[in-house]
Amino acid sequence: MMSNITKDKAYKSWLEELKKRIQSAQIKAAIKVNTELLLLYWQLGKEIILKQEESSWGDSIMEQLSNDLTTAFPGMKGFSKRNLFYIRQWYLFYAEGFKRVPQLVAQLRENNIDPLNSEFVPQLVAQIPWGHNREIISKCHDVEEATFYVQQTIKKNWSRAVLVAQIETKLYQRQGKTIHNFDVTLAQPMADLARETFKNPYVFDFLTIGKEAQERDLERALVFQIQKFLLELGQGFAYIGKQYPIQVGNSDFFLDLLFYHTRLRCYIVVELKVTDFQPEFAGKLNFYLNVIDDQLRHASDQPSIGILLCKTPDKIVVEYALKNVNTPLGVAEYQLTEAIPDNLKGELPSIEDLERELKDE
Repeated sequence: MMSNITKDKAYKSWLEELKKRIQSAQIKAAIKVNTELLLLYWQLGKEIILKQEESSWGDSIMEQLSNDLTTAFPGMKGFSKRNLFYIRQWYLFYAEGFKRVPQLVAQLRENNIDPLNSEFVPQLVAQIPWGHNREIISKCHDVEEATFYVQQTIKKNWSRAVLVAQIETKLYQRQGKTIHNFDVTLAQPMADLARETFKNPYVFDFLTIGKEAQERDLERALVFQIQKFLLELGQGFAYIGKQYPIQVGNSDFFLDLLFYHTRLRCYIVVELKVTDFQPEFAGKLNFYLNVIDDQLRHASDQPSIGILLCKTPDKIVVEYALKNVNTPLGVAEYQLTEAIPDNLKGELPSIEDLERELKDE
């Protein structure tokens, strides 16, 4: 009887639907539990500060409170003395931090949000796990930077490891810093979205090639580490290929790297140069974009965008080179790891190793 039911297609379909609904309910419950816990932490941090200001208890209150709460709620984690200090620090970071950034407060008030007198902050930070919050306040310098990483975590569903990697590679300072002509070559809101998508510099610290590497070495290494490369590029990049062939007249050309961006809805041509920026680079990339728009772009696609990655671009030279160019181009620096510890050099793949792997593929 049981075996016959398990083989029934209608039962299997119903069971799969039940599993999906249960998993969805579990996720929603976990999110709600996290939100309620962090709202509790926020109030606890606020009250610890108030009690310390009203009394002479000082930091001795932390150990006593930790002991009493742990005894009262033995099955509940989060009341260790160390975590209580984090809770207090977390509350102070935002409560005091917003007071030091009046322009951010003014910007929020334009949207009818007052972070100093409302529940905006706890409602925002409670949307990400406590471990993420601890990393953010431990590694960020001010609330502007912290708020950026909170919002990006919510938007892109970063794991804690990804969040830490983005903070340590200074995404906040790099986001939207590409030198570009998007404002004059793209319509709004596409121009703003493109500006937010690209960064400067790009940090390829996961590569082990030397600074004397040629462009093809850099390209091969990036493709070999494509998962980490896509993470550094950001959300939405779909890899199409390297040395992508295009034919114009009787001539063949090859694009270093070709992507499609699912959010921008356009092709992205990435050209790699191991030298400083030269004005002629923009002309060649402009040529490639015109061909891609003619040969690959669908009627529903946005104009293709070109990104040139090179060594230390001179902003003034780049701006002159992009002037009057009618395709959207961006120029950014790339940085390799500065140094590899001697004890790790033997553990990391060489250029020859990377080339062998690519040939095997």
